[in-house]
Amino acid sequence: MDDKGHYEVELDREFPFLIKLFRFSSQQHTRAQTWHERLELFIPLDGPARFRMGNQEVPLDCGDMLVVDNLKLHHVVDFPGFNTRVVVISFLPEFVYSLGSPSFDYAFLLPFYTKLEKLTHVLRLPDPTTDPIGLALASLLGCYFDCPPHHFKQIGCKAFLLEILFHMACRFQGSELLKWEFVRQQQRTLQLKKLFDHISRNYAEKLSVGEAATLAGMSQPQFMKNFKKVSGMTLVAYLNHVRLTNAARLLKETSLSIAEIASQVGFSDQSHFDKRFKRSFGTVPKEYRAAKPSVSRPN
Repeated sequence: MDDKGHYEVELDREFPFLIKLFRFSSQQHTRAQTWHERLELFIPLDGPARFRMGNQEVPLDCGDMLVVDNLKLHHVVDFPGFNTRVVVISFLPEFVYSLGSPSFDYAFLLPFYTKLEKLTHVLRLPDPTTDPIGLALASLLGCYFDCPPHHFKQIGCKAFLLEILFHMACRFQGSELLKWEFVRQQQRTLQLKKLFDHISRNYAEKLSVGEAATLAGMSQPQFMKNFKKVSGMTLVAYLNHVRLTNAARLLKETSLSIAEIASQVGFSDQSHFDKRFKRSFGTVPKEYRAAKPSVSRPN
């Protein structure tokens, strides 16, 4: 994760696919909100987990598979007794569907872009589709971690991933989008990318809705509607999330005073900053800084 809250991972353009294994435990992982262009599946293996995306917190049991809303600020939520291993599968959309792909391939990505009903997509146990998905997931993990690094590994990983996505698309077919709506969602995201990049670089600066709409090349009403659909929150809420994420990093990594940090990330009033920070992180900045630094540990 960079200092703007953007969690960028260098992926091979020929093979933009990644699997990471983590063990999360209470007070032993970062809680800063992140966003990224990669699509992601989050699977806790041997215990419950909680995952926040935008303003929504999703409880998960072991074996559940969550479709992450990647452009919404998101993070794993801590709670007493939290201790579980997690599989995180990440890939770029073009790994599955891009210009030049057969038109029906877009259906593999429907679980990630189908948000009209405002429901989180979680495949929960028990479910008729979990057995074939579990088998495909086991094959995918074996291929990714055990196969020698040659082209058959890449072919196998893509084949098993597509099998997982196929079963998930079938499972969520009740909320299936027409292709034009899928493409429209992609266009919304691309239109807002320039704005997201601008906020990442200049999050401490004031930004009005009118200025943001101009950066996105939209009218104000169109911008407010599309920004909420893509990010899951208003522009003001998104700016505050980005600023507070960077404040959390500065509290851990620098010796700047809390007042200096508040000012540096765009809050002119330290009291307001303290209240906002506690609302997001569950503790005031002074207590957050005093806590033991925490990291996620690859398993």
